[in-house]
Amino acid sequence: MIKEFNYTFEELLLKPEEIEKFIGFEGGASPKPFPELIKSGISMASDMCVLKGGLKILNSVIVDKTNSTVKTEDIIFNPGKIVTARLLQSTQAALFVCSAGEEITSYSKKYSNEGDTLLGYILDSIGSLIVEKATDKMQEWLKNEMVAQGSNISDRFSPGYCNWDVSEQQKLFSLLPPDFCGITLSPSSLMNPIKSVSGIIGIGDKLKQKGYHCDWCKDSNCIYRKINRQKNI
Repeated sequence: MIKEFNYTFEELLLKPEEIEKFIGFEGGASPKPFPELIKSGISMASDMCVLKGGLKILNSVIVDKTNSTVKTEDIIFNPGKIVTARLLQSTQAALFVCSAGEEITSYSKKYSNEGDTLLGYILDSIGSLIVEKATDKMQEWLKNEMVAQGSNISDRFSPGYCNWDVSEQQKLFSLLPPDFCGITLSPSSLMNPIKSVSGIIGIGDKLKQKGYHCDWCKDSNCIYRKINRQKNI
């Protein structure tokens, strides 16, 4: 089963305090000039973001705890111990991709190159946040679908995080239609548009969403570490 999604920037309800927390401030307490820059960034990003995403549900998944592998459709993923442990009860899985489009990154670079580095940084942060919020909505759709079938889902996990080698993007994309949701993969496993995410969500009767724990790895730039910071401030 393949399901595609399109979202408007407005329906994702991105709030200024979310951006403040994402860049390291308390919500509603960022110093000048950030409040005005964030307000401007949100207004601009509304016209820049083209939010597309999709899911492919895989009907057979074998998770091997001993070897820390996940096998589906003759492809063997090596996501490591952290991800394997969280997918252990999976009987199915959903591969996902989501993108905010190319324009917001282009404008972020443009403003930074022209000397307006703070606005460029704000736009870059908005791009990261908005694609995660769109993926949240896809994940919620999947959860509701699975609950209706008497099943459940795990949290989502992406190559490049939780000690999962980013090169395994190649395997993930090999299971998806070409240019799925307008996203392509470079030989070095980087996605284009840049503000894109991909990964896997486990499906199974005994699975639960447990959230992310920042003692799992030492990646200070991890998107999930920043999202946790948002929730905990």
